[in-house]
Amino acid sequence: MARPPALRSLEYWAYQYKRTWRGTLVSSVLSPVLYLAAMGVGLGSLVDKSGRAGHHLGGIHYLPFLAPGLLAAAAMQTAATESSWPVLGAIKWIRTYHAMLATPLRVWDVLTGHLAWMALRLTTTVTVFLCVIALFGATTSWTAVLTVPAGVLTGLAFAAPIAAFAATQESDYSFAALFRFGIVPMFLFSGTFFPVSQLPSALRPIAYATPLWHGVDLCSTLALGTSTPGRTTLHILYLAAWVAVGTRIALYTYERRLVN
Repeated sequence: MARPPALRSLEYWAYQYKRTWRGTLVSSVLSPVLYLAAMGVGLGSLVDKSGRAGHHLGGIHYLPFLAPGLLAAAAMQTAATESSWPVLGAIKWIRTYHAMLATPLRVWDVLTGHLAWMALRLTTTVTVFLCVIALFGATTSWTAVLTVPAGVLTGLAFAAPIAAFAATQESDYSFAALFRFGIVPMFLFSGTFFPVSQLPSALRPIAYATPLWHGVDLCSTLALGTSTPGRTTLHILYLAAWVAVGTRIALYTYERRLVN
């Protein structure tokens, strides 16, 4: 136990990933390529022909507008997947968490180690996505490299609260509802494909309150070189608050499920 205990939890998830990394690498590359080719280049060529659409996008082409939003959305989707079924499986089906707690590891070590692994997965996913974006020529500023930590923060803003939720479930039926009524609507209506300002006025406050909108806007301004200190700080603090509160709630639900 010379190393930090949480690192041992992280090592388990990394060791398990050795068997599946090839498949996830392929999907991590194909997903951004197909999205950017179909939506950014295909649909984007039609959007760019519309002067009105260009006005709503701030005078930029559709591909540079779309790409950073897709990066943030990919981080959200990866985080939601990593923090739902694997968490429930580690509690109920495979009982990995119980095996860890049979060692000197505490609940906090188990939780933070798994969240650290999710952060690593997010880092690889977002980095690959950024490389694909760069190959498509959709970055216009050196600050685009900062979309990697921004995307990781966006993903963790979902991973922590979803892990807290997953620890309370007895079956995975609720995850289908979570994706159908939470993840997918945010993907469609939180500024990824069009500015939130184009939504009906009654729906805009809801969109602005979602972590994904803050992640999309943060990644977009960094990729386009239009970020400002105040705006960037606001997004970072908002997303960090989701991570902190989600982690605290997750610690409570983990302890209640695994110990009490």
